[in-house]
Amino acid sequence: MDDVAAQFISSNQTTLHLAVALLLGAIIGLERGWDARDQKSGERIAGIRTFALVGLLGGLSAVLAGAITPWAFPVLLISVVAMGLVGYSERLAHIRNFSITGMVGMVLTFCFGAVAVAVDPVMATAAAVVTAIILDNKEDIHGWVYKLKDHELDAALKLLLISVVMLPLLPNQEMGPGGVLNPREIWWMVVMIASISFVGYFAIRVAGTRRGILFTGVFAGLSSSTALTLHFARQSAQLPQLSAQFATGILIACGTMFPRILVYCFVINRELLPTLIWPVVTMTALLYGPALLIWRRNSDRPEVNQPPLNQNPLDLTSALLFGLLLMAILLLGEFLTGWLGNAGIYMLAASSGIADVDAITLSLTRMSTTNLDMNVAVVGIVIAAATNNLVKAGMALAIGTRQAGMLVGVPMVLSLVAGLAVAWFQ
Repeated sequence: MDDVAAQFISSNQTTLHLAVALLLGAIIGLERGWDARDQKSGERIAGIRTFALVGLLGGLSAVLAGAITPWAFPVLLISVVAMGLVGYSERLAHIRNFSITGMVGMVLTFCFGAVAVAVDPVMATAAAVVTAIILDNKEDIHGWVYKLKDHELDAALKLLLISVVMLPLLPNQEMGPGGVLNPREIWWMVVMIASISFVGYFAIRVAGTRRGILFTGVFAGLSSSTALTLHFARQSAQLPQLSAQFATGILIACGTMFPRILVYCFVINRELLPTLIWPVVTMTALLYGPALLIWRRNSDRPEVNQPPLNQNPLDLTSALLFGLLLMAILLLGEFLTGWLGNAGIYMLAASSGIADVDAITLSLTRMSTTNLDMNVAVVGIVIAAATNNLVKAGMALAIGTRQAGMLVGVPMVLSLVAGLAVAWFQ
């Protein structure tokens, strides 16, 4: 009796999975039929009915492969490919269209049907929906390709090189004095920084810098807040009447640096977050708040245009140098901790923050997982971030107008004092 019940349940489940295979084929066929809806009946190689049947055939091939012979799936797959090639060849004789996307979609539909029955219907459904979306967005995808510049494609491939190729090859073991150097962890931090900068660059690239100073400031904070500070400071000198707006963009970009620090800590050492979050939130609020207040008071001023901030979203040489900088700071941190104690860490944070905040932040976060007290790490990170922002305030005052420099400098100083106070006394 139990065997009969199990067989009944298995039969019903197979039938349900075959129905899923049929529906998945219909989904892709609906998109294909819609794309070719202006063609007359018989001119299309395959539409909703054909794709639905191909999906069902894929499901049946999986059933037959399990019940009769493993050869059922490859034989039927080859049959589908052969029928598609015949139809494609006949159509090519009348319509000079060399695209084989429809053929690939048909083969995928057959495979989705087989996966729905033999592997996992949820996986098959997800893959079929993604396929339909890709097929349906032909013009948009081609538009992205046309808009993509040579150095941007090069940057994307380099990002893949340093992440999916180089990262797994590096040894995951502690090396150097005190075991502070782990090649894979160091390179993972390089990949993380490069990825955040890459996202920030393309957010501005895709949406356009004419969306406004606030938008540009937020995403430039992911890519390069220093570059934006220099650019907006120069712009304020050329257009003094818009100094307040440029100061707003600088404050927003510098404020975005702090949430980015929380992302680093979340990835590397989550135990640091409860101690770090309040200084970071305080410093962010004291930059975002004045920025929005200045913006509201000057929102009636004409909008300004900003050119691209970074012509190369990912430079492999810079990534390698950043990795070396991380190693140097980790080694210096280990040495200064043993020599000067906490004071050495604070000195390292202040000096490193002058040029770059990412390297020292990542280094201190990494060190807090081993031999560095978390409170010391938090204070060091705040010192580095505050120092870096003070340098940018100095740039704004030295290069831009006095008004822009003051509007940037005062919130920066308040942010520094409040952040250090919260980090020190909590």
